[in-house]
Amino acid sequence: MDSFSKSVAATLPLLRRIRDQLGSSPMASAAALDRVAASARDSRSVSRRMVTPDAPAPAPVAPVSDPDATWTWEALEQAVTTCTKCPHLVVSRKHVVFGVGRRDADLVFVGEAPGADEDAEGEPFVGKAGELLSKILSAMNLTRDDVFIANVLKCRPDMPPGTSGNRKPRADEMATCLPWLIEQIHLIQPRVIVALGATAVQGLLDESRPIGALRGNWLDYRNIPVMPTYHPAYLLRNQSNSEKRKVWEDMLAVMERLEMPISEKQRRFFSA
Repeated sequence: MDSFSKSVAATLPLLRRIRDQLGSSPMASAAALDRVAASARDSRSVSRRMVTPDAPAPAPVAPVSDPDATWTWEALEQAVTTCTKCPHLVVSRKHVVFGVGRRDADLVFVGEAPGADEDAEGEPFVGKAGELLSKILSAMNLTRDDVFIANVLKCRPDMPPGTSGNRKPRADEMATCLPWLIEQIHLIQPRVIVALGATAVQGLLDESRPIGALRGNWLDYRNIPVMPTYHPAYLLRNQSNSEKRKVWEDMLAVMERLEMPISEKQRRFFSA
């Protein structure tokens, strides 16, 4: 019984005795006392409804990058695609580029940010660089459906009015968006990550050394091996076999790490 009901229960008998001794009293008629008693019953009913756990409490929203939180893919995608943490990117973007591919993949490719083509379609690596990435995957006997492809930054970096092309994401933009990628990696639990280009390595690992010094060497992200390599866009600008061979050697190392079969023909790609 709550405090209000206890007070009413204690007061009613006293009021009735006073009414009976004094006769008719404008302060506590029989009807008034009945209304007070009814109010007490209603109060007890409301109190019981308030404390009875008939309906489940709303599910809490998992905070970003909380190691104890449990995201579902559906909840994470909803949170990412409605994110407004970077107001200047919210107003300029056409799509939030969440990521595509197998959500339990052994291999994850991480780029830096969407470009104009990706912003238009809402999918990472769909322009010329994306076509080259698909060819690299094919040479590995993989498809885009076999891996997961994402970016550190989920929105295209905005451009000054009247300009075209793409710009590199700033460090503060990547730091703001990185928790979403962390949650994706946490859900996927890949065996290997490939970081495509210096900016992706910087955003994921806070590593500022040149990509030429990093590529071909295994790094570590939370006990997941990371292979840095050149971004496919670099190969579009530098199409010599020697540069292609460097990226391919990095992919051979990835295949070996994943214990994928490698033919002699594959080992000789771009060697001449």
